[in-house]
Amino acid sequence: MKSILDRFKLPPGMVDPNLPVQGQSQHSTASKTAGSPDRTNRLATTDRRSFMQKSMLGGLSLGLAFDKQPERELEFITQRVSRDSKPSDLRITDLRVAILSGVPFTSPIIRIDTNQGLVGWGEVRDGASANYALMLKSRLLGKNPCNVEQLFKIIKPFGGQGRAAGGVCGVEMALWDLAGKAYGVPVYQMLGGKYRDYVRLYADTPEGKSYDEFAVNMSKRRDAGYTFMKMDFGIGMLADEKDTLVNAKNWSVKQAYNDQQPGKIGNYANTRHPFTRIQVTKKGLDRLVEHVGKVRDIVGYETPLAADHFGHFDVNTAIQIGKAMEPFRLAWLEDMVPWFYYDQWKQISDAIETPTLTGEDMFGKEEFVKLIDKRATDMIHPDLASSGGILETKKIGDYAEENGIPMAMHFAGSPICMMANVHCAAATENFVALEHHGVDVDKWEDIVTGLKPIADKGFVRVPDKPGLGVDLNEDVAKSFLKKGNTWFAPTDMWNTRDSWDREWS
Repeated sequence: MKSILDRFKLPPGMVDPNLPVQGQSQHSTASKTAGSPDRTNRLATTDRRSFMQKSMLGGLSLGLAFDKQPERELEFITQRVSRDSKPSDLRITDLRVAILSGVPFTSPIIRIDTNQGLVGWGEVRDGASANYALMLKSRLLGKNPCNVEQLFKIIKPFGGQGRAAGGVCGVEMALWDLAGKAYGVPVYQMLGGKYRDYVRLYADTPEGKSYDEFAVNMSKRRDAGYTFMKMDFGIGMLADEKDTLVNAKNWSVKQAYNDQQPGKIGNYANTRHPFTRIQVTKKGLDRLVEHVGKVRDIVGYETPLAADHFGHFDVNTAIQIGKAMEPFRLAWLEDMVPWFYYDQWKQISDAIETPTLTGEDMFGKEEFVKLIDKRATDMIHPDLASSGGILETKKIGDYAEENGIPMAMHFAGSPICMMANVHCAAATENFVALEHHGVDVDKWEDIVTGLKPIADKGFVRVPDKPGLGVDLNEDVAKSFLKKGNTWFAPTDMWNTRDSWDREWS
């Protein structure tokens, strides 16, 4: 390897016209003609010290002090390169959690620490246990977080459908955050680049106690710039009206998310749709039509309007409701039956004109492939905090795109998880819109630093900062800490791996 001096020497006989003749001022040198004999003595007789004096710009002269020491030369030349992270040497040293509440629901925030001081942020799915993430710690310690897909394959077997995937997905988000910070690039760039600079949001909208209150809520959304809305309507709103439902009195129809309510013949929240045998009467259908019609009048037809939370009933009732809604051109009907009833979903989709959609509780590309291959729904709706994290959700979206199926994205967490969704949405061609469930949460955007505002007139600008592009604002986030919980306390009890994890022999 040539030394610094050898690499910067001029060939023998060549002179540098910018250097003066030894012993003369630059003024007298400038007065010489091109043919002056004095010029032949330049540089050839200039000693090394003179050369170093003229080379001080940029500190090159100091580099010459390391002549024939290439390692020290290289270190000097690259002294202005950021050494905050050496990706190949990066290692995971710790994983801790803090559980936030009211963001809008309960969301455990993951912090992964490294030996180089870089911190990665992730988030367990809303309503899921922090232990889903903590149990993965022993599989991650000492590993390089930049090997995201390799580590995902190690922890993927510990994910399950619904909230059980929350730990795997939250850790995967944090790994991407670390990889982006280590290499100094945003996550979307590591996914292949972006299709869009802004990600469209759809706003989940509370109904209110009356149509007047609901109209006010919708007007707030519109005034804030949201161009895509979602509403809830279903058999729960019919529970107290006579002759609207069949076989509903034996179930706690208004308690669709209360798994502690026993009911006379079982817990309604945990009874799968076909087994309740609840039906909607003609009067009930007319009541639902009236409700959606009034909402459509408030929103108008220029704004896409989706619908969710219908209740637990069978395929026949789902088809009846779907057909009744066709005049209102809804963007989609969501989760009318559980996601794993692929054949029933296809029955519904084939029978109605309004698009159908499911997927927020599905984990892994494998299940989405089944749904897509059967053409069971018109759209897919993964929740990145359940579907497998950033890369797995992009793979799901790409497979749907190859089959001509659009992808909306479900989301109901903090800004940490939102930004993971934003990077994935930016990098996926068939993306339609991302749910925003925290519109009405005070100081929601202040939970993080790095991007303000986050939601701007119904869109999120895709950040160009490294990693997810945001960091936890601990001063604000602490105000959301779930009562009785600790703030990123030590988790040494999760350090030791105590099982053989291989799934094959």
